[in-house]
Amino acid sequence: MVSVTAHLPAAVLWDMDGTMVDTEPLWIGAEKALVEQHGGAWTDEDSLALVGSDLLAAGAYIRDRGGLPLTPEQVVQHLLGEVLRGVREGAVGWQPGVRELLAELNGLGVPCALVTMSYRVLAEAVVAQLPEATFAAVVTGDEVTHGKPHPAPYLSAAAALGVDPSDCVVIEDSPPGSESGVAAGAKVVSVPNAVAANPVPGMVVIDSLDGVAARDLLTLFDEPRLDPVH
Repeated sequence: MVSVTAHLPAAVLWDMDGTMVDTEPLWIGAEKALVEQHGGAWTDEDSLALVGSDLLAAGAYIRDRGGLPLTPEQVVQHLLGEVLRGVREGAVGWQPGVRELLAELNGLGVPCALVTMSYRVLAEAVVAQLPEATFAAVVTGDEVTHGKPHPAPYLSAAAALGVDPSDCVVIEDSPPGSESGVAAGAKVVSVPNAVAANPVPGMVVIDSLDGVAARDLLTLFDEPRLDPVH
């Protein structure tokens, strides 16, 4: 078991899309193009309703909403292909402070896990842009029985690292992901991107990870707050 100190979490469990890398515009663009290709109508609001969701559930929603002659699996595979192409072509940027915080945590020996509802092929393309062994575990949407907002993804990550979820900090951008982390018993730092946070006990909301240090991750919870920290 990894021991927790008074100043550092036992582990940090990271969401990917929107939290680490700004892939949301790629997802939104791919969804809109796919639906319109089949003669349907799709809005940004439709896309935002799916942020952080299990991909197969999102695929079913897109199929039904857009009237697509595709299975949810086919919808997901098409969208993944489009987003993966954008990532490989360098069309996405890293969110402020992410690389710096990951490097500091690694230097301090705090294990990190990637917990994403994207599939492994996309997760690996993102992880490949980071130093080797940045993540001690990777949990992806195609490898879990229940997706976010179910607690299973974060429980799986904590188990893989050999830590108690209550000693972990989850970093998320979406309401479903934050709900998953809270349900798993972890402390959740919400950094909203495309969708506003739904604050609940056990969560703090901040505007950005820019300037956030490893030692800050627990002190954010010293004085419970639901309003964003600027």
